[in-house]
Amino acid sequence: MSNTDEIEDSSAPLIEHLAELRTRLIHCVVAFLIGMIICFTVATPLFNFLTNPLCQVLADRGQDCGLIFISPQEGFFVAIKVSLLGGFILAFPYIGMQMWRFVAPGLYRTEKNAFLPFMLASPFMFLLGASFAFYVVTPLAYDFFLGFQQFGAEGEAVVDGSATAPLSVVFQGSAQEYLNLTIKFIVAFGLCFQLPVLLTLMGKAGLVTAEGLGGVRKYAVVAILVLAALVTPPDVITQVILFVVVYGLYEVSIFLVARVEKKREEQLRADGYYDDEEEADEEIIQEEESK
Repeated sequence: MSNTDEIEDSSAPLIEHLAELRTRLIHCVVAFLIGMIICFTVATPLFNFLTNPLCQVLADRGQDCGLIFISPQEGFFVAIKVSLLGGFILAFPYIGMQMWRFVAPGLYRTEKNAFLPFMLASPFMFLLGASFAFYVVTPLAYDFFLGFQQFGAEGEAVVDGSATAPLSVVFQGSAQEYLNLTIKFIVAFGLCFQLPVLLTLMGKAGLVTAEGLGGVRKYAVVAILVLAALVTPPDVITQVILFVVVYGLYEVSIFLVARVEKKREEQLRADGYYDDEEEADEEIIQEEESK
């Protein structure tokens, strides 16, 4: 093994590694708090941005966009939740860098080259999933929910046996409830979009194979259906969208794992560890046994 592929000097005792871990965690917490404070100062514009899907749906229906606070402290907690989400997003690159700087000294150079692309792909896929949820899924979900409003022309209220003014049941949403549901969409889709990264990394480590993932496809379908039912509100539209997206990502993962296996096989063949004749003999034996 060459010197360039040796593990970097990391013979420090356990207490020094724990001290370094503590330092990295403190840096991560400080970065998160700084990001949270920054977002807290602009919490109102951020919240207004997060209400765009709802406002667009209401505007298409000819309604004014307005949310209400149903308790005195709700405005404060809405600002805190917006700050938590924004602070984590702002601090995530720095947190990822701290994690990488803690783990990297214990990796071979080849392992660093293999692991670093997944570190970069993970936040990208999360942002892709969050954007898909915010710009595609959320408007469709709120359009479905708001379709159950009842306007005056559709019914009349009855008091003491006599008809009164037409009944209207229209949306007056809680700002906190809206934010909770929107964040749930964003986080759920952001995490689900991590599936190709996770499975490809497991494939590179030899923990899963493309053939194995394909063999459990029917079980994966059931698991994805259960996941869609748990992480989305009880409406068919968002559940179907989440199922289609996650199943598509599962198939993409199988393709990516197959590519990883092909590259590994080519590398072994180039290094002389892969014998085509032995493989051919094994295939002939398997065919004869199957007959």
